Amino acid sequence: MTSRVTLISPALGPSMRQARFDDGTTSLDDDGAAQVRTAAGTMRPAVRVVTSPSVRCRETATALGLRADASPDELTGLRVGRWQGLTLDEVSRSEPEAVALWLGDPDSAPHGGESVRDLCLRIGRWLDTASRTDGHTIAVVEPDVVRAVVVHVLGAPARAFWRADVPPLTATEITGRSERWNLRLGHPLQST
Repeated sequence: MTSRVTLISPALGPSMRQARFDDGTTSLDDDGAAQVRTAAGTMRPAVRVVTSPSVRCRETATALGLRADASPDELTGLRVGRWQGLTLDEVSRSEPEAVALWLGDPDSAPHGGESVRDLCLRIGRWLDTASRTDGHTIAVVEPDVVRAVVVHVLGAPARAFWRADVPPLTATEITGRSERWNLRLGHPLQST
């Protein structure tokens, strides 16, 4: 049995443009919505479609013409506790040591939320379940979920999490069986 998972990062919106820790309620902006509409219909058929629970991921899926079965909580982006809703610049000004710790130590969670390592473990468990599911799954997910997938698939240390850039509205594909994955990194949806 071979599984294929296509991870799609959401289109641009105000939170991404402002480097804001999204609270899950921010919609796409007009430019992001227009970009996603140009990519509609480019996805290969899938047995399952899931999304991160955020508004921007659900809106991206809908604009792509995908009908999501679920928004599982396990596909939520990194939980950043009290930083939620703030920009990275705001947090860096008020808590510079905490930001440095968070970016340098994957076990830290100075914001009171989830550590990068915990996110990678949570997403790894979801992937292990997905590897036992035959067919193609499309998952419209937050960029940090895609980073965690890359870390898991490559068996990289959690500190490598911040070394993966995930552009908006790109697809990252993994294929595999028996919890062994192969990775195809972020190609634009328009060329899928």
